[in-house]
Amino acid sequence: MKAQSLDRSEGSLRQPENPLPPETLDPADWSSVAALAHRIVDDAVDHVGHVRERPVWRPLPEDVEALFHAPVPERPTPIEDVYAIVKDAVLAYPMGNIHPRFWSWYMGSGNFTGALGDFLAAVQGSNLGGGRHAAALADQQVVGWLRDMIGFPQTAGGTLVSGGSVANLVGLTVARNAMAGIDLREEGVAALKQPLRFYASDQVHSCHRKAVETLGLGNKALRRIPTDSGYRIDIASLRAAIAEDRAHGLRPACVIGTAGTVNSGAVDDLAALADIAAEEDLWFHVDGCIGALMAIAPENAWRVKGIERADSVALDPHKWLHAPFEVGCAIVRDRVKHRETFAVSPEYLQGMSRGIASGQWLHEFGFQTSRGFVALKVWMALMEHGVAKFGRLIDQNIAQAAYLADLVRAHPPLELVAEPEINIVCFRYAPEGLDEQRLKEINIEIMLRLQETGVAALSDTTIRGKHCLRAAICNHRTRLEDLTLLISEVLRLGAAVAQP
Repeated sequence: MKAQSLDRSEGSLRQPENPLPPETLDPADWSSVAALAHRIVDDAVDHVGHVRERPVWRPLPEDVEALFHAPVPERPTPIEDVYAIVKDAVLAYPMGNIHPRFWSWYMGSGNFTGALGDFLAAVQGSNLGGGRHAAALADQQVVGWLRDMIGFPQTAGGTLVSGGSVANLVGLTVARNAMAGIDLREEGVAALKQPLRFYASDQVHSCHRKAVETLGLGNKALRRIPTDSGYRIDIASLRAAIAEDRAHGLRPACVIGTAGTVNSGAVDDLAALADIAAEEDLWFHVDGCIGALMAIAPENAWRVKGIERADSVALDPHKWLHAPFEVGCAIVRDRVKHRETFAVSPEYLQGMSRGIASGQWLHEFGFQTSRGFVALKVWMALMEHGVAKFGRLIDQNIAQAAYLADLVRAHPPLELVAEPEINIVCFRYAPEGLDEQRLKEINIEIMLRLQETGVAALSDTTIRGKHCLRAAICNHRTRLEDLTLLISEVLRLGAAVAQP
């Protein structure tokens, strides 16, 4: 294409000669795309509405897996054909976490309104780095709602992120900078006069190790404190560790409470930890990615009493608010310290008194300058159902875990490895006379056969030397009959696998 030239006599731009037709990613025929979009929505409704009728998970056939090793396409494919591939090769082979019998690891099960929210957010296409527009306001409204749910003051700050790992990283970054005693952003960790120490239970999630390593403090900066018989951080051992570190010239900086450990769902005594943090002048951070939102559950809010006293909290709306993946949130009590940890305002990102840039710059509260509109799926679902219903669903899952534990107790040779505190049940098939290695082999095989037959999805863990199956019930679609079926299948498979 020839460059445009200025016609100075006319004071206007001349059009180039023989211009090429402009290109765009928009369709030539919007009506055909509309028809396809309607078909996609119909298929999506069918996919979710009939999820119970499908296997939880199934292995990918070789020909399907081969599709995802093909080279980058050079030529176009009609969108109808592209969707056909997605329907047959992607939707048909999910991880399974929206299924009512998916209880592996700790994952939310999504909701259809949230999926529509993600679609609409993508259609609008807003960047949530900041600015004055509706998406940014909805984002901050959702942060405010989450802040209110855990009892933080309205002056607290917060930011939506991808999930719990980043939410914890945000909170611990603010903690590090606030407790360093120097201008850490300017001087760096090499200028620290004393090595910082963070404290958490020996059941703490591995993302905290990643966080302290990312923060330049090293794994040794995270001191793991022994737990009591209920797998909660031992308060006396924590006090002793803090005193010992001070005596050795280290700087205790932060105590991390866990509201629901990943192994067993244990909830630390958050009120006691808040007291220690106040007495010792420590930052109090709560990893609430599993259980912080119990604060809205009528029958179980008491379990997280003290969370409202934290300096920062990490939580996951894609767990017990059942938002489609992904969305996490970091809430920080001191909004000023939160902003001071991350804000950088070059000329191209400075605010204005009017126009798009007159809104708040949300990137000043986290790592990302570019961020998607993840708030809409949370906003829409909360508007549709109200927070009280989500609280009742939390109570429902905890009651279901108690029911599953009762089934385990009633059906030997099943063994309950840890008493469930909230919604995680650790148990195993344990015939008498077998050593730990053989029991581990049997239970792993039970877990894999449950997955491969599509009946249910469990994960596994080891608690104080006992390898076990782990059911994390964070699913609004689960029914009691699903749990009854699980126990029936574990007993059947266990008897078959344990045969000599």
